[in-house]
Amino acid sequence: MKKRHVLLPLLLALAAGGAAAQETLKKAADSNKITLAYREASVPFSYLAGPGKPVGMMVEVSEAIAAEVRKATNKPNLEIAWQAVTSQNRIPLLTNGTIDLECGSTTNNSTRGQQVQFAINHFYTGTRLLVKKSSGIKNYADLKGKTVATTAGTTNFQVLRKYNQDRSLDMNIVTGKDHDDSKLLVESGRAVAFGMDDILLFGLLANDKNPAEWEVVGDSLQVEPYACMLRKDDPQFKALVDRVIGNMMKSGDFEKLYAKWFTSPIPPKGQNLNLPMAPELKQNLKDLSDKPAT
Repeated sequence: MKKRHVLLPLLLALAAGGAAAQETLKKAADSNKITLAYREASVPFSYLAGPGKPVGMMVEVSEAIAAEVRKATNKPNLEIAWQAVTSQNRIPLLTNGTIDLECGSTTNNSTRGQQVQFAINHFYTGTRLLVKKSSGIKNYADLKGKTVATTAGTTNFQVLRKYNQDRSLDMNIVTGKDHDDSKLLVESGRAVAFGMDDILLFGLLANDKNPAEWEVVGDSLQVEPYACMLRKDDPQFKALVDRVIGNMMKSGDFEKLYAKWFTSPIPPKGQNLNLPMAPELKQNLKDLSDKPAT
């Protein structure tokens, strides 16, 4: 009996906490707030271009989702709170309720799908290398026995480690806490290359003080989709997020947004990434798939 008296309140508390965590719309309505995540250096998806609020394509998508949450909860004055996240803490902060949605440069894969769920895929990318032009590095074979940087908590770390083992390259893989830190490892000479999603590398290159000193090289090791990340077992919020993104894709608004951030000058320096839409993404504007990477 004693054990039962101890266990029952604990089980009820866990059940209540789980339900509250799952129902994002109820959580937003009760608190009159939704907390959106942003990255500090995931150009052009979500990044800081100066002091204040983050900018980027997926920041705008996040704001469109928040506007729909205001309608769904009948809370026209619902507050938007912005929370910086890193590759390492984005999933824990989502699952523990600190943030409610993360739209940026997060790969949708089946491993992460065990902890969170993903919306419709909004980008496709692969791992390549950012190097100084003076390094002479053109592909992965040139990295044999050398130190390579990547960002902690990313799928790229796993991809590079497996490639290193499979090819017996004897690379020393070091990690930065975010993409700026990883790039700094190359800039300071502590690593010769930064392995990351190619689009993020192009963004970092474009915003460097001396972009002509850098280049993105190497084969693309794999193609992976990015998608907005939300808590598991929350079908109501998943449907809302998919509806917003799906409607943007069907109406042509997503293509306009893509052109604004990928083929036009972007802040803070007015650099143009000049990156046309990939065939996989063009197809997904029709398919509206949330299929994870294999």
